[in-house]
Amino acid sequence: MALTATIYTIQIDLADSDRGVYESLDLRIARHPSESEEYLVARVMAYALEYAEGIEFSRGISDPDEPTIAIRDLTGALKVWIEIGSPEAARLHKASKASPRVAVYTHKDPAQLVARLAGERIHRAEDVELWAIDRVFVSQFAARLVRRMSFSLAVVDRELSVSFDSGALTGAIVRHPLR
Repeated sequence: MALTATIYTIQIDLADSDRGVYESLDLRIARHPSESEEYLVARVMAYALEYAEGIEFSRGISDPDEPTIAIRDLTGALKVWIEIGSPEAARLHKASKASPRVAVYTHKDPAQLVARLAGERIHRAEDVELWAIDRVFVSQFAARLVRRMSFSLAVVDRELSVSFDSGALTGAIVRHPLR
């Protein structure tokens, strides 16, 4: 019997002073059985950190040609292609040709990703934004992950502060150049 996705209902009170975004987000997210809790946390953080009108999660592994998270304008044109984890160079090449802006949010070692992508053919590689989310923060958040949860997320100078009913977590997000 095939395993099914687990649905998470997450409410986020977002206060991103870096971008001037203050919103209440209500998310229903499907977690595929092959997806780690850390990957899900990185996906949720990327969504919040990139939140803008027209943002949406992909349909998942059933649609591999689409970005993990996309921001589209009112005409449906792709404005931002967002990847999570450690995407392959070919995927970033395709993304950079398809979208004016490409961002990668990784919960893994960014130095390994940069080394793996070095010398690979990636269209506009210098423009691809690689953001590393503090790995301790991600693992601590993953340990608190439940199917129904709410928290406040404050972003100031790329420092993340998450407040739960039962405590708080802090961590940084750091940009790494691909070249």
